[in-house]
Amino acid sequence: MGLFSRLAGKSIDSYVTDARANGATLVDVRQPSEFADEHIEGAINIPLSEIDRAPGKLKDKDATLYVYCLSGGRSGRACSQLKAMGYTDVTNIGGIGMFSGPVVSGRK
Repeated sequence: MGLFSRLAGKSIDSYVTDARANGATLVDVRQPSEFADEHIEGAINIPLSEIDRAPGKLKDKDATLYVYCLSGGRSGRACSQLKAMGYTDVTNIGGIGMFSGPVVSGRK
């Protein structure tokens, strides 16, 4: 989870609930194999190594994006890069390791 999230007391669970209620996009920046093993339902996968291709999947630069990875490190870097590309509402919500809700598991 990001430092701000910890200080503010908002958990990844709260962000996911908010995303589902308000139409925010959940962005998983882990590698495709990690995403295939387990991810939060409704999330899209844009690996950190390919974050420069985000505009192809995320057209609206003013949309609310909640970004996560395994522990919050990669998602923090992804948020910085997305903001530098002009995305205006980007939040590092931390790592899936702290998520207590159901996940999509297994490769299809």
